[in-house]
Amino acid sequence: MLSKILYAIFVYPVSLLPMRIIYVFTDFFYLLLITVVPYRKKVISGNIARSFPDKTPAEKRKIRLRFYRHLTDLLAEGIKNLSISEKQLRKRLVVTNPELMDALYRQNLSVLLVSGHYNNWEWFITGQNLLFPHQAVGIGMPMSNAYWDQKINTQRSRFGMRILHSKNVRENFAQMKDLRTATLILSDQSPGDSTKAYWMEFLHQPTAVLFGCEQLAHTYQQAVVFFILRKVRRGYYEMSLELITDRPSDMQWGEITEAHTQLLEKEILQKPEYWIWSHKRWKRSLPEDPEQLKIQQKNSFNARFKTPA
Repeated sequence: MLSKILYAIFVYPVSLLPMRIIYVFTDFFYLLLITVVPYRKKVISGNIARSFPDKTPAEKRKIRLRFYRHLTDLLAEGIKNLSISEKQLRKRLVVTNPELMDALYRQNLSVLLVSGHYNNWEWFITGQNLLFPHQAVGIGMPMSNAYWDQKINTQRSRFGMRILHSKNVRENFAQMKDLRTATLILSDQSPGDSTKAYWMEFLHQPTAVLFGCEQLAHTYQQAVVFFILRKVRRGYYEMSLELITDRPSDMQWGEITEAHTQLLEKEILQKPEYWIWSHKRWKRSLPEDPEQLKIQQKNSFNARFKTPA
């Protein structure tokens, strides 16, 4: 009941305000973060310290403060996302090379669009179906608060995005087999099971990476395209696309995962403040025998996808 009241009398009305006004509210919140309430400071500082071992304490602090600024901008833009118009979305989020997706569509290929929580992914979720000829699809886990889950997903899907529960992907993909789809995957979250993850070096430390994108690509023979959002100025973004493969059957175990993770890492190293450092990204421990695990994973993968018919 409280969530419903909060949404109706505060959150949604604020979303109707111009962006410059909403930013005033979140500018005040930014001041609180850097003075009174340093949100998840220990987690953020630890993540940055391990990821940039060669930077000075002053440089690491600068990244943290710039991240707080970015985080409060994301809050403002997330609120605006609840009511942003198609015209505003198209103006504020521009794809620099949409011809890549157009070409894949003409080849009758469905696509897995993969990246991480870098810059404003929420506007892309909402606007994806406006940007490409493919039917937009998103995969996610329901939020713990059922009311907010329903409200946010309703707003995310208002321009045509289809949102799937991560546990029902196989059934939904079967239902959409005659459609050319573009499925959005954010693969930089911490996996639920470290023994099912792909382990690799990421930001100077052993990291468990979700293997779902690679598995989906091989299972359904979908092209894989990495996308990155770059901030042009406050509230305006450009998206760049890079083809990883349009023939996943030609790729060996781990190649797709290595490719999209390394491309994300490259962007983070260049502009670290735009990644979400407040997540407990490295909460999974390295398995006792990672080399043996890799052998088992590779053998299982090859038995499923590489054994001649």
